[in-house]
Amino acid sequence: MPTLLLSAKDLRGLYTVELGLEAVERAFLAHGRGDALMPPKVYLSLPKYDGDFRAMPAFLDGAAGVKWVNAHPNNPRKHGLPTVRAVYVLSDPDTASPLAILDGTLLTAWRTGAAGGIASKYLAKKKPRTLGLVGCGVQARVLIDAHRALFGDLELLLADASAQAAEALQKEKGGRVVSLQEASGADIVCSATPARAPVVRREWVQAGAHINAMGADAPGKQELDPRLLVEGRVFIDDADQALHSGEVNVPLHDGLIQAEQLAGTLGEVVAGRKPGRTGTEVTVFDSTGLAVQDVALARALYDVALVKGVGQRFDLVEDA
Repeated sequence: MPTLLLSAKDLRGLYTVELGLEAVERAFLAHGRGDALMPPKVYLSLPKYDGDFRAMPAFLDGAAGVKWVNAHPNNPRKHGLPTVRAVYVLSDPDTASPLAILDGTLLTAWRTGAAGGIASKYLAKKKPRTLGLVGCGVQARVLIDAHRALFGDLELLLADASAQAAEALQKEKGGRVVSLQEASGADIVCSATPARAPVVRREWVQAGAHINAMGADAPGKQELDPRLLVEGRVFIDDADQALHSGEVNVPLHDGLIQAEQLAGTLGEVVAGRKPGRTGTEVTVFDSTGLAVQDVALARALYDVALVKGVGQRFDLVEDA
């Protein structure tokens, strides 16, 4: 069975925001129902190189795969390269044949943006008007696309430690460059930074707001004032991952919150097993990134590629 090679260029021609949102919502639903298999991430920390690698396997809806992904925050400064560079291997679970090798960097960005969009779909108040972006990098762009697909033309409030980054995003997507305080006061706030100390303060966040905390994906990282987690309703994507490396990891370690205080997983909300928003409370989605999201989107892109005849076929392994 030949393997299909799908480059970043190939994927750009296959992907739509709607495809990403549908795949990621399906992944959350399966995760909430317990219908997916997803062993914990395996971390390979490399302090010498200012980064780490993660292996993320999963099985969902008859497809299996693994992502080999990194986080090297100093890549742009040191090497002129993106922070995240990933490869995805999609396999046939019946024969173990490698179906496809995909660019995993775009896959990661798209499924993360879609995850924030799906969280807002279920947890934000009805008819939000403003979307605050705290951090104006790659993730901000896909988060904007996902939210616009779901909610229409939201007013964008853009804040970043780098004025140049915020202005570049404004030029590309529109909106206004504002203070961190004003961006944090939006109806929906998406934080996507590598921060290890809170950058979104409790007093800046309005009643009824929803926050997508996307940046904390390793122990010691945090973006939100712990009071937001103590006073708000916090939904995680996966217990094993979030308690170890999500936005809640530092407050849990410090004893400010207990695991029992968490409102549940987003998958449980999507599956109807836990209530989402119940009033004017602040809701928080703690996103660490799920391997089931990757396999769902990788399979969806692979299926479209087969229909459209996109990609390069080659014999990677012998069948004999």
